[in-house]
Amino acid sequence: MSNPSPSPGSCRFADYFVLAGIDTDSGLEPDELSALCQLVEAARYGRSRETPCPNKASGENFDQSPLRRTFKSKVLAHYPQNVEYNPFDRDAVNMLCMPKGLSFKTQAENRDPQFHAFLITREDGSRTYGFVLTFYEEVTCRQICSAMQTLYQMHNVEQCSSVYASSSCSMDSLASSIDEGDSSTQAKMQRYNSYDIGRDTLYVSKCICLITPLPFVQACRKFLRQLHKAVSSQQTPPLPLESYIHNILYEVPLPPPGRSLKFSGVYGPIICQRPGPTELPLFDFPLREVFELLGLENLVQLFTCVLLEMQILLYSQDYQRLMTVAEGITALLFPFQWQHVYVPILPASLLHFLDAPVPYLMGLQSREPNDRSKLELAQEANLCFVDIDNHFIDLPEDFPQFPNKLEFIQEISEVLLQFGIPPEGNLHCSESAAELKNLVLDELVHDKKNGNLTSTTINMYELLKGNETLARLQALAKRTGVSVEKMEIAAPLEKERDTRCQCSEEELRDYKLAVQLREVFAKRFTQMFADYEAFVIQPAQDMESWLTNREQMQNFDKASFLSDQPEPYLPFLSHFIETQMFATFIDNKIVSLWEEKDPLLRVFDSRIEKMKIYNVRVPTIRTSNYQKCTVLKEAAQAIEQRLVKIDHTAIHPHLLDMKIGQGKYEQGFFPKLQADVLATGPTNNNRWANRGATAQRRKDRLRQHSEHLALDNDLKEKYMQEARSLGKSLRQPKLSDLSPAVIAQTNWKFVEGLLKECRIKTKRMLVEKMGHEAVELGHGEANITGLEENTLIASLCDLLERIWSHGLLIKQGKSALWSHLVHYQECEEKREAIMDTPVGTGPERRKSESGLILPSLKVSLIHDMRHVQQMSEIKTDVGRARAWIRLSLEKKVLSQQLKQLMFNQNLIKKLYKRYAFLRCEEEKEQFLYHLLSLNAVDYFCFTSVFTTIMIPYRAVIIPIKKLSNSITTSNPWISVSGELGGTGVMQVPKNLLEMTFECQNLGKLTTVQIGHDNSGLLAKWLVDCVMVRNEITGHTYRFPCGRWLGKGVDDGSLERILVGELITPVVEEDLSKQCRTPPQLRSPTVARRLSITSLGGRTGKPNAGQIQEGIGESINNIVKHFHKPEKERGSLTILLCGEYGLVSALEQVFHHGFKSVRLFQKNVFIWDFLEKAVTYFETAEEEESQVNLLDGKRWAETSRSLCQYVNAINSAPRNIGKDGKLQLLVCLGARDHLLHQWIPLLAECPVISRMYEDGALLRDRVTVNTLIRVLQTLHDFNITLETSLVKGIDV
Repeated sequence: MSNPSPSPGSCRFADYFVLAGIDTDSGLEPDELSALCQLVEAARYGRSRETPCPNKASGENFDQSPLRRTFKSKVLAHYPQNVEYNPFDRDAVNMLCMPKGLSFKTQAENRDPQFHAFLITREDGSRTYGFVLTFYEEVTCRQICSAMQTLYQMHNVEQCSSVYASSSCSMDSLASSIDEGDSSTQAKMQRYNSYDIGRDTLYVSKCICLITPLPFVQACRKFLRQLHKAVSSQQTPPLPLESYIHNILYEVPLPPPGRSLKFSGVYGPIICQRPGPTELPLFDFPLREVFELLGLENLVQLFTCVLLEMQILLYSQDYQRLMTVAEGITALLFPFQWQHVYVPILPASLLHFLDAPVPYLMGLQSREPNDRSKLELAQEANLCFVDIDNHFIDLPEDFPQFPNKLEFIQEISEVLLQFGIPPEGNLHCSESAAELKNLVLDELVHDKKNGNLTSTTINMYELLKGNETLARLQALAKRTGVSVEKMEIAAPLEKERDTRCQCSEEELRDYKLAVQLREVFAKRFTQMFADYEAFVIQPAQDMESWLTNREQMQNFDKASFLSDQPEPYLPFLSHFIETQMFATFIDNKIVSLWEEKDPLLRVFDSRIEKMKIYNVRVPTIRTSNYQKCTVLKEAAQAIEQRLVKIDHTAIHPHLLDMKIGQGKYEQGFFPKLQADVLATGPTNNNRWANRGATAQRRKDRLRQHSEHLALDNDLKEKYMQEARSLGKSLRQPKLSDLSPAVIAQTNWKFVEGLLKECRIKTKRMLVEKMGHEAVELGHGEANITGLEENTLIASLCDLLERIWSHGLLIKQGKSALWSHLVHYQECEEKREAIMDTPVGTGPERRKSESGLILPSLKVSLIHDMRHVQQMSEIKTDVGRARAWIRLSLEKKVLSQQLKQLMFNQNLIKKLYKRYAFLRCEEEKEQFLYHLLSLNAVDYFCFTSVFTTIMIPYRAVIIPIKKLSNSITTSNPWISVSGELGGTGVMQVPKNLLEMTFECQNLGKLTTVQIGHDNSGLLAKWLVDCVMVRNEITGHTYRFPCGRWLGKGVDDGSLERILVGELITPVVEEDLSKQCRTPPQLRSPTVARRLSITSLGGRTGKPNAGQIQEGIGESINNIVKHFHKPEKERGSLTILLCGEYGLVSALEQVFHHGFKSVRLFQKNVFIWDFLEKAVTYFETAEEEESQVNLLDGKRWAETSRSLCQYVNAINSAPRNIGKDGKLQLLVCLGARDHLLHQWIPLLAECPVISRMYEDGALLRDRVTVNTLIRVLQTLHDFNITLETSLVKGIDV
């Protein structure tokens, strides 16, 4: 869609006048395009060509009454023959003037003239508008009447024969074509739906049309109606019709921007006005009618769907309603423009375009008031269906709401109520109803009181009518003889309307309402994108280089922009900035560096600058506070001033140089116009023509100058079209050529577009997810937030749905992908029943390092489908398809399983047409290759979205058999915790090392607590690790232990807290092709250090430099954790207790120089040192000699807190060992910000000299001071510990 602006060189109000109708020379010709529609409709209903369809389109259908069939129309004449800058497209104009072809009626039917508009979108996005008045003329050609009589005789014979063959089916079909009001009796039905040449008068449709460069709807409507009135009325018009048509074609100019124009119709003046350069673009359709037809709530939802570039299908019996709603909703997009297929009135011959796998905005005429259920569409997963006549909208699933939606609706409601429009809309919004309602609301609009009293003298009795209470008072007054005289009721606050206004009050009110509503919508974007320019990435190269490499360029810093927005805006904005309309908006901003600004962009930028000037004293911090529009009054006044004071008056119609006898016509018949006087305009150059020619010459000079200085215009235009066509397809199908070859070529373009879109989306997902590698490659930010990731995955789901809907023949439900999956499941289950073997599974067994057998996870498309089908939280097919995509993506089998689905050739041929994407072999291979690239990164898009589902888990305890018993005689237990919750304590079955359990989704697993009750003879147990697997996603976590559980061994612990790491699940046959990112629970930049368990042993120990580096890294990771958005932080337990966490780093500090091994004695642990230090502090607390260690009061508080925490841990009812107690103390100290106080206290304690060597880090004052400063950085953060860590500790 483009901004309404005239074509280059256009300066006339109208380019063509067209007359279309029946060609008496060729007679009655069935509409072949409607026959094509019939075949499409039959396929849509899943019927064969021979099977009668009860609701198929009109055409050569002998089941239908001849009066209900449509016949081929033709353009009878158009003037002038051709306009250089706007070539006449005869086929397109004929098709859009009469989308259903010719229509016949008799004198018994309503034949009121009908007005509708249409538009033709050129390949470059520019538009031509058409305005049509369709009326009925009596058929005077005897041959046509006889042909209709013959058709009725054939129809009656066929009806009679079919009664005996198929019972009453044909009568049902006949009755269905009769209006409700005329179906009361059999005789009436036959009278209404029959034709007798001797009894009835036959009428046929004809239309007159104006083709204009700008959408002056009201002016064209008035002109055409006056022209028709001149033909149908008994009074002869003042001048021949040619004079008025010649005048509007050649002598009425376009009004300049910001000016108004008056020209003459047949019976009175006609006014039009055009907004100025700083105002909102021209929009002349009645926006009031859009709100009345849809209602405010529905309109805002539709507006949101259009912004997110979903597929939009408008549905109505009235062509003008389709056009008005489509134009109205796109006008509200300012400053953005719809960039995809835009066909507000879809002709019958183009119904196959509803299967287009691209975003579109189309209007489809309904055949009956309530036939929505009979309309089958291939793509419904992302479809917004708008039934205009029934005030109904069917929305897609799970799309974000418009920011500040409630406040937004409230502000629009206030504007509507000021003009007497109910926000809930008006279902019966016909022209007659609107006229009647406006008479009632006329006074209410200007009434400053709470009523609708007129300012004229009225009778009090009239006021009392219609109110029961007042009616009783009225009767009482009559009985008592009290007379109620007429009284004057005036509205003193009412402002008199300016009588100088050149248009009706109704038109003025509509203009004011429309501009104020548009200003409210425009204000929302001005507020949301006030700082957008700061995030535009300016190109460093010239225009030619930028255009050439546009696809590879990143033009907008999306991550920084989103981080600057209020959180309530993010769900909508994260989707919106991925749309083509936003990308084109940013492209236009960049192109404005070299060229003149796009008109919409210029107006939008000027409004932002104006807003910043007014708000110069206000801080620029982004908030979600709603700001109302403050320019409503000024916008309405600007239009009213133009309509009050007319700037230009066109030349009046005058007699033309016509021969004597020309210009006469017969009443009720539109005459054959004199082509010679309408072929060309006046020879003299008037002022507006001179101005237009001068401006054109100036533009030509500038264009020639730019050709010498910069890029050749043709090449530049080619680049611009290629750059702006990224990710989109045709704007409007060609209407002039509908041959099978053209349709095939169109579908081939769809296939190419889908493949290109897949490549772009997967590349974006891969690059954004790869983190720091993306920065090195120059593709943007280092990290991708969960919001952006979810947006990209939702976009991928939408793409897959559109691919699977292309060329679809058979579908169940709204989701084309899920329908295919269900068909595949049925085929596989039948094959499984025949072969009596389970559907495909992966490798049967997998052994761990210790030799314990771990059953492998089944890898099967059917298996994953069954998991999704068992999810009771998902109620729709669209939701199931999206869940399956997310699950396959998380398991890294999306490409593999789609390949399995796509290469079932028998099923594909059954479900899809030949031109479908899924039947293009080479494109399928490329498509799967792009999806395969996503296996290079880890996604948790299923686990993180479906947080409330029940998931089965499998846990395996792996002991070290060489040094311990494989089975313990005690009663073991485990407790599993994740980012979303924990299981609590679960008893492991005795004499077993494996268990399965089901619980609500735990998210990414973080810790496992394992322990036993120390009962039996073989209670001591050396555990290597615990492995836990999500049985749906296949994610397997390894929780390393390597420590003893039992009294009198190791540190005496009966339970341990283990921190997990994600390992590579075996889900593919070729493990060599398995690829993944480094484990998320480790830092990939630091070499693997020795584990905590080896620090007290006799192996090599880290040096002081490595220990200090580890401390810095662990603290740095915690700081980065808190600087991420709260929803993106992940598990803090990993950073505290993980392999390279804070606990591990501090343990290395304490172990450095520690005298842990005694000759002929048991090992000494760090906890032993802490207990001795606490004993020392407790006994020496009141001795004066200790005051010199630290400041007395501060020393007492610090030592008291350390003693309190150590004693609380020792007295806790938990069987954790000494290393576990140290871990717990460090976590509690970090939580309560006490570590930096305890470290110097312990370093100055006399016990340290007995338990540490002289070179220990804790005895080095410089190292201790550095450690204190590093630990103090944790003060700014609120650290919350998992329940599993602090269970049973009361401190």
